[in-house]
Amino acid sequence: MPLINLMNICKFYHMGDQTVKALDHINLAIEENEYVAFIGSSGSGKSTMMNILGCLDKPTEGEYLLNGKQVSSLSQNQLAEIRNQEIGFIFQSFNLLPRASALDNVMLPLVYKGLKLSERRKLAIEALEKVNLADRMGHIPSQLSGGQRQRVAIARALVTKPSILLADEPTGNLDTQTTRDIMVLFDELYHEGQTIIMVTHEDDVASHCRRVIRLSDGQVKDDYQNEKEKCCV
Repeated sequence: MPLINLMNICKFYHMGDQTVKALDHINLAIEENEYVAFIGSSGSGKSTMMNILGCLDKPTEGEYLLNGKQVSSLSQNQLAEIRNQEIGFIFQSFNLLPRASALDNVMLPLVYKGLKLSERRKLAIEALEKVNLADRMGHIPSQLSGGQRQRVAIARALVTKPSILLADEPTGNLDTQTTRDIMVLFDELYHEGQTIIMVTHEDDVASHCRRVIRLSDGQVKDDYQNEKEKCCV
C-alpha cells in the first residue's frame, strides 16, 4: 500500500456565484522514501495540495489514505493527532518561537507526546546533531542566520520521527549558497530513508527531487522522474 494515496481529491471554494476548483479530481500515489516536488505557478493548486497532504484542510470530495488510514473525513481533533504522529512540517518563514532557544524550539512538538523533559531534551539534541547545529542549541532565532534557522526548523520537523517531511517553499527566504546547503541536507535525509515532499516554484530546487509533479489549474499536468537528481552535490 502506498504511503499516500489520493483518490479523486477535489477542493472547491465558492465565491459568490462562482466555484473555484483549487484541486480538481487528483489521483496520486506516493510511496515510502520518495523525494517529491510539487511545482507550478501561482494559483496552480500547490498550497492547497500541501494543506490537504498535511491534514491542515479537508477535501471537498474524494478519499485520502495516509499510511493506510482514511484521513479525509476525520474530525479536527483527529487530524491534529495524525499531524503530530505522521507529519513533520517545514515552512518558508521557519515559524520558530522568537524567545525560545533552538533546543526549546525543537523540543516543542514532543510536549504533545507527553514525554518527560529528559527524553524530550535527548531527542531534540539528536535532531540538532543530525542537522549539524548542536553547537547552537542555546541560541535564540535572532542570533542565528537564515540557514541556521531553517536547520532548526528541519530538526523540529524530524524530532517526532514522522512518516513524511512536508516542506513548503523551504528555501524561499534563503540566499543562493544557503539554498544549496539546505538542499544538500534534504538530499542526505532522503538517502537515509526519509520521505520528503516539497512545494516549490524554483526549478533548481525541484531538480534535487527524484519525482516532479507539475500542477496547473488544480490538475496534474505532468508527473515524471528526474533522470539525474542533484543528490548530495
